[in-house]
Amino acid sequence: MSELRIVAVRGVGEVVEGDDLVAILLEALDAQGLALEHHDVVSVTSKVVSKSEGRVVAFDGTREHRERLIDQESTRVLRRRGDLRITETHHGFVNANAGIDHSNTAAGTAVLLPRDPDRSARRFRAEVRRRRGLDIGVVVTDTFGRAWRHGVADVALGCAGLHPILDLRGTPDDRGRILDVTEVAAVDEIASAANLVLAKDAHTPFALIRGLGEHYFGEGSVAQHVVRRAPGDLFR
Repeated sequence: MSELRIVAVRGVGEVVEGDDLVAILLEALDAQGLALEHHDVVSVTSKVVSKSEGRVVAFDGTREHRERLIDQESTRVLRRRGDLRITETHHGFVNANAGIDHSNTAAGTAVLLPRDPDRSARRFRAEVRRRRGLDIGVVVTDTFGRAWRHGVADVALGCAGLHPILDLRGTPDDRGRILDVTEVAAVDEIASAANLVLAKDAHTPFALIRGLGEHYFGEGSVAQHVVRRAPGDLFR
């Protein structure tokens, strides 16, 4: 791979429960004069996945209701500071306030994370294959804060058709030394790169990524291969 192209898919309207995300993507691509190709990657924000899957709930704006939603979506609270909760969700994600989002949604509502982002990605990929006969990769993304660093970055919550981790252990560096511990979180890097072309206020939940090498494509899931479980986590 010597060149990577990332394009925001424009012209996507408000997504609601029951909407066909694949149809929305394909129509928007057609309108933009773009066509999917073999081993393209599509990133899609978890928010529109949640909206299409009915993961929008009523929210009265009170602290008490917010706490109930966080408890509902979490297996435990790891840290507290003021209104901030660092939680472990039922998926195994460690994030702020169980990933519950109040932005870009109707007043009086909140958006919860998809129940199974890997499954959502697999379904999306399968539908693209059924309708267009193409094998693509799919990454479901969300914005997470990061311990020890300011600012947020997009990460993968789910994926399909991609190796989530590129395991370079046992391969040589440019001096011939064998790498012992290097595992690259490929789907997180794809998610972060895609987010660079998106805008929070422009209805651009999809990005098209083209140019990834063949070694990025394969089978795997974020839940199985990326999420670090508590026994292997030095900080839990």
